[in-house]
Amino acid sequence: MSIPQTGGGPIERREQLVEYLASGCKPPGEWRIGTEHEKFGYCKDTLKPLPYGGPRSIKAVLEGLRDRYGWAQLDEGGNVIGLAKDGANISLEPGGQLELSGAPLENIHQTCDEVNEHLREVRAVADEIGAGFIGLGAAPHWTHDDMPLMPKGRYRLMDGYMQRVGTLGTQMMRRTCTVQVNLDFESEADMVQKLRVALALQPVATALFANSPFLHGELNGHKSWRSRIWRDLDPDRTGMLPFVFEEGFGFEAWVDYALDVPMYFVFRDGVYIDALGQSFRDFLDGKLPALPGEIPMLSDWADHLTTIFPEARIKKFIEMRGADGGPWRRLCALPAFWVGLVYDKAALDAAWDIAKTWDAELRERLRVAASVDGLAAKAGGIDMHALAREVVEFAEAGLKARAQEGADGLLPDESHFLNALKETLETGETPADEMIRLFETDWDRDATRAFAEYSY
Repeated sequence: MSIPQTGGGPIERREQLVEYLASGCKPPGEWRIGTEHEKFGYCKDTLKPLPYGGPRSIKAVLEGLRDRYGWAQLDEGGNVIGLAKDGANISLEPGGQLELSGAPLENIHQTCDEVNEHLREVRAVADEIGAGFIGLGAAPHWTHDDMPLMPKGRYRLMDGYMQRVGTLGTQMMRRTCTVQVNLDFESEADMVQKLRVALALQPVATALFANSPFLHGELNGHKSWRSRIWRDLDPDRTGMLPFVFEEGFGFEAWVDYALDVPMYFVFRDGVYIDALGQSFRDFLDGKLPALPGEIPMLSDWADHLTTIFPEARIKKFIEMRGADGGPWRRLCALPAFWVGLVYDKAALDAAWDIAKTWDAELRERLRVAASVDGLAAKAGGIDMHALAREVVEFAEAGLKARAQEGADGLLPDESHFLNALKETLETGETPADEMIRLFETDWDRDATRAFAEYSY
């Protein structure tokens, strides 16, 4: 989840909302890669989730990272709720998941170095207090009540609202983790093509990265339970967004969509003001019940955009949101997958050629099938394994065409970061498939064995 946005003056013209999105346009030489990944913290002796406070806690981890590695502390209501350093942030998810929102970097070599350094720092601090961290798409055996809500005003508001608009929203907040990548666009037309590819092929990422087959310690019937959760969370702000594929789509259409998404809050003077279910359109007219007579600031618009949760979304960049959190190697494979597809024009065109004839029904069927069956999914005559193989080949060609060398000059490009996905394609076994196999054999149907096998 995002930290509060800052900057920008009052919104006096509706056009400013479009201009805000369009200001993200950059020439290719300035495109960057921002990777985000979440992980569950737990007590090594009990395998229970870390509480917020105490000697062995999320707070202790944040303070340890601050003191040992020079991160700056971010507070809310007297509580440390995040850290910042060198363009990156460490934030606290609703159930205590720790998220690194990485700095915008030039290539995946740098991204992977950042991931590796972060996980080494977290492990060093966690080891000293008897804590561990694990990358899975969903908590394997914890219940809702096992996972305390973190002390952030945003989450208190969301928690109650989620229970009114869907059945699985609080599961998303407390018991899921993802890995995401944020990527740039050159123009409105470039954004449109990239967002369409991102949405249409997001089920491929869901299938390749499927890593959440457990719920309450048992198999849940899905390879990606995290993806299943997002299908019954809040229809006003989730989904595959068929309007993105309509003729004439652009920044203006995204603004119209975002304005129709009910609000959560307004952030003022360190406090989240309850605006649940209220309209940003009313806010523009100075008629928001939560703040009568006030008009929004650009930071309010930026905050509102962070409360929209489709499979891919735009802010001043495009955010790919369909993958489960996972093991160390896959934290680098996810940005490699999407960078290869959308930062090379030939790869982007090839990806769009595959998906451009699909209709909304087929895109949704692929999304559902990916969450249930992962790489074995089939929908509308499409075999997910074959589709994924073709798409990864496009991504590999795109990375080779970028020809971004490693710092030591030994690696000619970034394509080796796809090796984890190529192995999955070779074996047909996603992380979820591997865990299911172990659960039914070596683990004697004990899902908690995942902690020993898959912790960072």
